[in-house]
Amino acid sequence: MGRGKITDRVDAITGIADDRRVAAPPCPKSCKIELTARCNFKCSFCATAEKLRDKGDMDWDFYLKLLKELRRSGVEEVGMFYLGESFILDWLPDAIRAAKEEGFPYVFITTNGSLATPDKVRACMEAGLDSMKFSLNYADGEQFSDIARVKESIWDDVTRNLKDAARIRDEGNFDCGVYASYIKYDGDQGERMQAVVDEVEPLLDQVYSLPLYSQADLVGVAENEQGWTISGGNPGRADNMRDPVPCWSLFTEARVTYDGFLSACCFDHDGRFRMGDLKTQPFMEAWHAQKFQDLRTAHLSGDVRETVCSACVSYG
Repeated sequence: MGRGKITDRVDAITGIADDRRVAAPPCPKSCKIELTARCNFKCSFCATAEKLRDKGDMDWDFYLKLLKELRRSGVEEVGMFYLGESFILDWLPDAIRAAKEEGFPYVFITTNGSLATPDKVRACMEAGLDSMKFSLNYADGEQFSDIARVKESIWDDVTRNLKDAARIRDEGNFDCGVYASYIKYDGDQGERMQAVVDEVEPLLDQVYSLPLYSQADLVGVAENEQGWTISGGNPGRADNMRDPVPCWSLFTEARVTYDGFLSACCFDHDGRFRMGDLKTQPFMEAWHAQKFQDLRTAHLSGDVRETVCSACVSYG
């Protein structure tokens, strides 16, 4: 179930089918669950480091209740992450196992790789993980330290863990895809990144690139100063970019924060995109909340200037 081209799944989510181009679309196929909002990196291109909202871990009982409701509603894929680094959690394998036992056909995760040690990776694959993707957004240790704002030596941990993950998957014959994505910087940075890609690509099922996002207009100053091109909205992957409006993230995928809020945005670092509180209301009720419908209607009209999305999609 896990192996294959991850880009096919990415494109299936970032494309908005005709039946979803309505204010109250059907239940999303995919949902990312923020098991934790904490992250051990402070990347300059990610607003998580700004701590614009509280950072905590999801309550286990709420998580189990959420799984049941998502599956009952029709969600098929669950991501064990949103804006935090889930390998921080000792109970990540338990969360994966619970999702598989609830009947989700596809359980996936994206990680910065620093804490994805062999023992933890093996436990996640044994629990039934279908896909593990590493974010490789740095050309070398020096740049890693500058951008992630952590010790340069951790870069060696990241690359070693990635290689070990592929080895563990193969040795254990686990049905889990192992992938990597990287930011497709332009100019000299793009050329520097290619060396990293060339090194890891033969070991993995697939490596693909992403544009440099503005993250709801919360980041980008440092990158702009270096001359890197920043994309507004969330246009998907670099080789199949979508128009920023209507934004697919409102129509095809849900995101639940660690404290139980349904968010309309992939980059809800400050809580302004909250559409409902799943601690007090059913998932589909929040997915079809009037606030959410109004925002989708604006996107479908092509004019989001008077909405919470205005700064993001007009970036640059």
